[in-house]
Amino acid sequence: MKISDGNWLIQENLTIINPTCIHDIQINARELLVYIGAGDVTARENQLDVPLFTLRLFSPQSGVIGVRLEHFKGIYPTTPNFAVTQDSHAMVTCRETSEGVMLQSSELAVCIKKSRPWQIDFLHADKLITGSEFKAAGYAKDIHTGQTYMFERLNLGVGETVYGLGERFSAFVKNGQTVETWNRDGGTSTEQAYKNIPFYLTNHGYGVFVNHPEPVSFEVGSEKVSKVQFSVAGEALEYYVIDGPTPKQVLDRYTRLTGRPALPPAWSFGLWLTTSFTTNYDEATVNRFITGMQERSLPLHVFHFDCFWMKAFHWCDFQWDAAAFPDPEGMLTRLKNKGLKICVWINPYISQQSALFKEGMENGYLLKNQQKQVWQWDKWQPGQGIIDFTNPAACKWFRSHLCRLIDMGVDCFKTDFGERIPTDVIYYDGSDPQKMHNYYSYLFNKTVFNVLQEKKGASDAVVFARSATVGSQSFPVHWGGDCSGTYESMAESLRGGLSLGLSGFGFWSHDIGGFETTAPSHVYKRWCAFGLLSSHSRLHGSKSYRVPWLFDEEAVDVLRFFTNWKCRLMPYLYDIAATAAERGLPVLRAMLLEFPGDHSCEYLDRQYMLGDSILVAPIFSEDGNVALYLPKGCWTHLLTGEQVQGGTWREEHHDFMSLPIYIRENTLLAIGSNDQRPDYDYTANVELHLFALSDGKTALATVRDLQGKIALTASITRKGNQLQVNLAGLTRPCSLLLRNMAQPVTATISDMIASQEKLGVRVFIKPGSQQFQLNF
Repeated sequence: MKISDGNWLIQENLTIINPTCIHDIQINARELLVYIGAGDVTARENQLDVPLFTLRLFSPQSGVIGVRLEHFKGIYPTTPNFAVTQDSHAMVTCRETSEGVMLQSSELAVCIKKSRPWQIDFLHADKLITGSEFKAAGYAKDIHTGQTYMFERLNLGVGETVYGLGERFSAFVKNGQTVETWNRDGGTSTEQAYKNIPFYLTNHGYGVFVNHPEPVSFEVGSEKVSKVQFSVAGEALEYYVIDGPTPKQVLDRYTRLTGRPALPPAWSFGLWLTTSFTTNYDEATVNRFITGMQERSLPLHVFHFDCFWMKAFHWCDFQWDAAAFPDPEGMLTRLKNKGLKICVWINPYISQQSALFKEGMENGYLLKNQQKQVWQWDKWQPGQGIIDFTNPAACKWFRSHLCRLIDMGVDCFKTDFGERIPTDVIYYDGSDPQKMHNYYSYLFNKTVFNVLQEKKGASDAVVFARSATVGSQSFPVHWGGDCSGTYESMAESLRGGLSLGLSGFGFWSHDIGGFETTAPSHVYKRWCAFGLLSSHSRLHGSKSYRVPWLFDEEAVDVLRFFTNWKCRLMPYLYDIAATAAERGLPVLRAMLLEFPGDHSCEYLDRQYMLGDSILVAPIFSEDGNVALYLPKGCWTHLLTGEQVQGGTWREEHHDFMSLPIYIRENTLLAIGSNDQRPDYDYTANVELHLFALSDGKTALATVRDLQGKIALTASITRKGNQLQVNLAGLTRPCSLLLRNMAQPVTATISDMIASQEKLGVRVFIKPGSQQFQLNF
């Protein structure tokens, strides 16, 4: 929301009051209460007819400081509210001096000076990171509507860049943008977003979470170019400053506060194929695609039935269309006997043509309008109603239909939509419709995710969700919505994924080849490489099928090649997936997350790190030319073994069977022995590839089991021409590939076998070989 009119004026429709002069300070054991007048209130004659703001400073978690600024306090609280985890053991100290007061949590502190004018500073280890100055925070009232707002403006330093705010497809760096956190079904080519998150982080070592489910309006270095301004309607504003100093530490603390991502099952990392949206399909069509994949040696792991698995105009009644699928139980059994997992499309809307509509209406399971009738419209489905997930009975009813499908053989659900939630409605529990608009997506996906956890076990639950809000990261996986079959849309999808990863979400996917329109074969093939080097990989479209042979025969080879590679990379990928669940770090990472001290990484949005060790630069051109930046250090191309020195930009050319995929120096990369499935024993014949280990450095690798537990750890330390190898948990044979290194000449285990290969020297290791040395 625009408040100012240039540097001197305010918007003509607004009146503004600002906190100006401290009247009183109360210091409690773990919080500060500050009362601030909207003017000089030191003299008694100025203590009448003047607003008094209440400022509460507190710390819910170590390294996190909460700020709540209130004008009128007589506002009855409404629901819903984001779930914020409190840590009563966080070390919080409050102290007062002659100059001011300070609250400190770990290395983060907030300071308020007693001298006028009003100012609040946030410091990391006594270094100022941001703050709010005189007339930065305040209270606004619209003179025409009477609507009131609270706002804050936090300082941006020189060269400070802002990231996050959800899955946004606009420019990756948010400086200069106006962002309204209001979930919309807007595709990937607009300023609208399916997943709005009122949280941002900056390259100056901190993040800010605005704790409001209702719309938050951000002016990011736009209205005031040296400020991030955020505002909400009402009489109070609450936000949290989250310390780093690294972006990883900010995300760790933010997800500790709002929820960690769950660990998806290993099978979900494989290749998904869908029927597509408006295409014609039945069991014969489905089998034709699956057989076609098998005949071409294309690994396939999940088959997804999109909307028309149900009868037209009856969505969502959870009933198979008998004309297309007369024997759904038998069909699902036959598909699962082929080793496939099954996903079906659902959403929270019910057409009035469905028999479930009458049942939902009679029992009060649907949202009501202001006249206490069922809220309806004709968009998407005729006369559709919307499930009221604040009604426990409605949730139980909704869950019962999902349970029936799970018992039939369905393994997971694509939880589509959830953005077009009206505000002129009445909720069962009296929730505020403004707060519920975005929060609805949380309740929708939580309901579905919990059903899967209860029916299939906590380690086997996964959804494929489009809409989200704060906390939704706990219910993975999320995908990027409706993109088009172009390089531009492929690039905007990546921007959205990078922004979502910097907003606390660990797992993200996108429609390979684009959803809208049918991509040219060259776009499809480039997107296959990108898609198989993402967290989750799905072939999906709108009006045409996405099987590769419908594009050209080379597309079959490209898809097979990168699917095989993703399966082999699963020991590494599942380890970083577990890290996402443990620390809130995304699988697909913006470059600045791994290289926060490299200023060249701050604007990079056409490449990313897959975990902490693999750099990927998708190709967004028909000619195969790509420009990428390699940070300082020695980088090794995974496929060719070429070693290059970083700290510079490179221009490369790649055919469809390649792209820039570089391994960071001092990396011990675990590569699996199975190129057909994502879910297998990762310790069986695992290959440990050692890349450019520097003298005095140690490379580490962790291999997990399918429950995410550590099964094997390996470390290699280099001292001169000697490698000290330590293995723990080795119960199966494995091998160590020393990439681009000379032939080892001696080893402490006499029967160890070494052989020279194209990419390096392979050393075969038997079980029980816990520690040994290699000389080269």
